[in-house]
Amino acid sequence: MDEVKGCDEKSTKRPDKRAERSRRTREKIVAAARDLFVSQGYGATSLQEVADRAGVAVQTVYFVFGNKRALFKDIVDTSIAGDTEPVATMQREWFRAACAEPTAVGQVRAHVRGVRDILGRVAPIMPLIAAAAATDPEIAAQWPAGPDPRYTVQRAAAEALVPKPDARTDIDTARAADLLYALLSPELYLVFVRDRGWSPEAWEEWACAALTAELCRRPD
Repeated sequence: MDEVKGCDEKSTKRPDKRAERSRRTREKIVAAARDLFVSQGYGATSLQEVADRAGVAVQTVYFVFGNKRALFKDIVDTSIAGDTEPVATMQREWFRAACAEPTAVGQVRAHVRGVRDILGRVAPIMPLIAAAAATDPEIAAQWPAGPDPRYTVQRAAAEALVPKPDARTDIDTARAADLLYALLSPELYLVFVRDRGWSPEAWEEWACAALTAELCRRPD
């Protein structure tokens, strides 16, 4: 019985170790590809260069991702999420916690902090996404036409915010969603942080103050 138990324990541990190695390999490839795509462009980067930077065989890159387009899509997805877990933004703990704040002021503060973390990862690759989509129709097709996922997230945040006791009574969900969508856009973040040299902390303070003024009632 002990031998059987020992075999069972080994068999349950081995897949975990393999999965962990696979996860680390995937993360190394994604990190290497992100650095190369940002520094020299999507079109100018070969998978062999990605493999060399990641310290793996190029066949491993093909095995994990299949092709460069799939690797690029994975970079975008993991930049938004911050990890490789298949969890949508609106199901993320930070988003749910922000929406659960009892006041509009508290939700704005928590929401802006969470968005700042995302924009710090995503904003630098926005020009890369636009350039790659413009030169490769198959990449553009990976983001089909339809409602902007970023607007969908901001609309959900607005729906949680508007009913709160300190939210402005003259702001409806649609307007609140538009304000969140516009003021927390990657493009505006880049204007302040990349072009004008603001720190991410300074951007967060400004965005929080601007949205609080637009969405929340002033204290009596």
